[in-house]
Amino acid sequence: MAELEEELAKKVIEAALFVAGRPLDIETLGSVSKLRSRAKTKKLSRAVAELYRKNDGAVEVVELPDERFVMRVKSEYAEAVRRVSARPLITKGALRTLSLVALKQPLTQSQLVKMRGPQAYDHVKELMKGGFLKGAKVGRTLLLSTTTMFSDMFNLSREPSSIRRQMQEMIEKGALQQQEYSQELAQEEKQYGTMDDLATP
Repeated sequence: MAELEEELAKKVIEAALFVAGRPLDIETLGSVSKLRSRAKTKKLSRAVAELYRKNDGAVEVVELPDERFVMRVKSEYAEAVRRVSARPLITKGALRTLSLVALKQPLTQSQLVKMRGPQAYDHVKELMKGGFLKGAKVGRTLLLSTTTMFSDMFNLSREPSSIRRQMQEMIEKGALQQQEYSQELAQEEKQYGTMDDLATP
């Protein structure tokens, strides 16, 4: 493929990721950029991701599991732009609630409220509306667990057993949300126990 054609294909891939606002698979990216080769599509998509990494801006292109790519605002800037976002971004309080569900899932809403207080009801509504949580009716409460969208947006495994380990690593590196998140989580642990305690059914 000529160099000019590759550059055009990369720009189309970038544009597709921008307007989609969600993860796109190799087949979709190959179709819109008129690339017939999966290997070439993956190579050029990775080149776009690398370009964003080198630019070190507020937006990143990330390769997700199952050969998908997504363009998203970096977590450290999400809170600042949440108010003007056309798509729902998670508030800090809801993010803490989401973390507890992810670490302890499946978790009933009644258990969650005991851990987080009555504001957890609003958080669950926000997170379900945003597509990050799903709930199955169990008696008079909901059995909560994370969705594939949650895994994709935070670049995590889709296997619940792997999410806890990955999230612990992210929190230790301060990558899940601003540094304030780690400080708030430490306070949460003092009140409700350590992350290992939270993750124990």
